[in-house]
Amino acid sequence: MRRADQGAARLSQPSIRLEINAPFGEIILNKPEKRNALSVDMWAAIPELIERVMAADTVKVVIIHGGDAGAFAAGADISEFSTIYATPEAAAQSGAVIAAALNAVEACAKPVIAAIDGACVGGGMSLAMAADLRVASEDARFGITPAKLGIVYPAGDTRRLVAAIGAARAKDILFTARIFDAVEAQEMGLLSRVVARGEALAGARALGDAVAATSQWSTRAIKRMVAGSEMCIRDRVSRPGGTTPRLKRQACSPTGLRARISWRAILPSSKSAPPISHSNDASR
Repeated sequence: MRRADQGAARLSQPSIRLEINAPFGEIILNKPEKRNALSVDMWAAIPELIERVMAADTVKVVIIHGGDAGAFAAGADISEFSTIYATPEAAAQSGAVIAAALNAVEACAKPVIAAIDGACVGGGMSLAMAADLRVASEDARFGITPAKLGIVYPAGDTRRLVAAIGAARAKDILFTARIFDAVEAQEMGLLSRVVARGEALAGARALGDAVAATSQWSTRAIKRMVAGSEMCIRDRVSRPGGTTPRLKRQACSPTGLRARISWRAILPSSKSAPPISHSNDASR
């Protein structure tokens, strides 16, 4: 196929799509002409794609990547700004669409890995931070730049960033709105792996193979356990003296956390759950 024909074929494809290649369900950003700048239609498609990978029995790990665009996502699609920020109502609506997409990725019961090549800025960072793990090539670049535009990074996105790297480092990134490299991103805890240039997807698949080789009941239970633990921490620090009401203390105890990990919710098609150890938590 001639280069012009290849370009036309690529542009005729949806701006975001799902490919299932067991054990992976790959959500592919496909707007190479704009370095995968995220438009509202791309955000709106994500919850359904997550539902599809959840329904696919052969999918054990979800990978989000930028295809052959040479970038993960270079921020928001600024060509839409005059429309989505035309009125407060329009801005609120687009914000709700984006939040729903990020929440769907974060809440996906199956492990989600972001494979990051090139630019990962603004909305691209938001999407990557909603994943469980992040693998980046050594030439990847990161940044969260709302402070340069006179706007505020959304609360949910800020929560995910702080949970990953801590408040001080999050403030550094948000206050300065600077661009930083993969080495620094890994040092601050944003990345699980840094691989050679152009190898982010291969690295994510290798990591995904390792995850897929383990018990899927365990990985999904771990996701729910970690999410529950983070929620309990937020509950504690939100009250004077770090205290919680009695019911929340019970829910956040080791026994309470185990009770919240319903194997039926994790693997609804299973007829029986694996045995649960009741030994002291400190030994595990």
